Amino acid sequence: MKYVHAKILYTGKAVKRDANLQFDGRVITGITKSPRGESVGEYPVVTPALIDPHSHIGMHRAGEPSAEGEANDRLDSIMALPDALDSVQMDDSALQDALEMGVLYSCVVPGSGNIVGGRAAVIRHFAADSSSALVARAGIKAAFGYNPKSTTDWKGSRPSTRMGAAALLRSKLDEVRQKIVKRNAARGAKKTEIVFTAEESIYRDLLTGQTYLRAHVHKIDDIAALLRLADEYKLRVCVEHAMDVHRPAMFRELKKRNIPVVYGPVDSFAYKVELKHENWRNIRHLISSGVSFGLMTDHPVVLARQLLLQTRWFIRAGMSKQQAIELVTRCNARILGIEKVLGSLARGKWASFVGWSGDPFDMTAHPAAVFGEGELLYADQSAS
Repeated sequence: MKYVHAKILYTGKAVKRDANLQFDGRVITGITKSPRGESVGEYPVVTPALIDPHSHIGMHRAGEPSAEGEANDRLDSIMALPDALDSVQMDDSALQDALEMGVLYSCVVPGSGNIVGGRAAVIRHFAADSSSALVARAGIKAAFGYNPKSTTDWKGSRPSTRMGAAALLRSKLDEVRQKIVKRNAARGAKKTEIVFTAEESIYRDLLTGQTYLRAHVHKIDDIAALLRLADEYKLRVCVEHAMDVHRPAMFRELKKRNIPVVYGPVDSFAYKVELKHENWRNIRHLISSGVSFGLMTDHPVVLARQLLLQTRWFIRAGMSKQQAIELVTRCNARILGIEKVLGSLARGKWASFVGWSGDPFDMTAHPAAVFGEGELLYADQSAS
């Protein structure tokens, strides 16, 4: 049994003072005033490990030319079978940089040049290889708006308009939906068994709600198009980015439909027309709507190590420090479906946490120690 003492402990749900976080092996055993076992540190502030819910870390790698980036495959515009994990290289130095700033987990997604890009993977940054890095699956990546219509020089069927991109996706969904109807009609009858290919099985899981669509989308009307498609095919969706949403009505609509938003990245340059309304002040519409949301970096658009830094805009928009910590821990874990093991410091969850040198919202503060699943992964030596 081990424990760390925190003058201030952010659990991801509450703030406790002069508390001890106790853990045994990989798992937290409790928070107590009277600890047992071996002390392994005392810190001004302890928070849960930070989680980035939308990233291309390990795919676009630090120190490598952009031509070697692997977030987008140019083979075709509709590609459900690619697995982001297959392009992750764990020797990307950005993984260690992020870890040293308390970001221990990322959801790695294919890029947004394709209408459907493939499977997402939640990874731990401290694994020896990509297989042991996998924590969980988190949906299928899709893209709406400017990005997929801007790739007309890539291979395969490439639309030049938003309606063309939606038509290609609708065609694929309809093809598989018809097959599901035929399969259901054939149940109990002596008919030839209907077999789904590996690719069709992914669309089947989307159509039956067993997995969900992670939709890159920025503009209000592109979100409206996504919602029409979700209504037509009864899809579970998550809105990713939404940085051009500058009026509150769309966030309220997503709240009404119980559709989460993975917001961001906040500190990037508005480099295309569909970001012409991007502004940090839009955050107030997001907060006031009551919609469920998390915060991404979209690494390398914003570096993964700067995840917590982006929360300053949310504090400026009215969030408390506790809410800001929760945003990049428990909220992100909930959206990714990993809240049972990560996102907050509670009994039975993984002992992944950060001991800070001071208030993490102070520019001079930094992680003094980072623990991942019970193991000390990093200890700051700058003062020694």
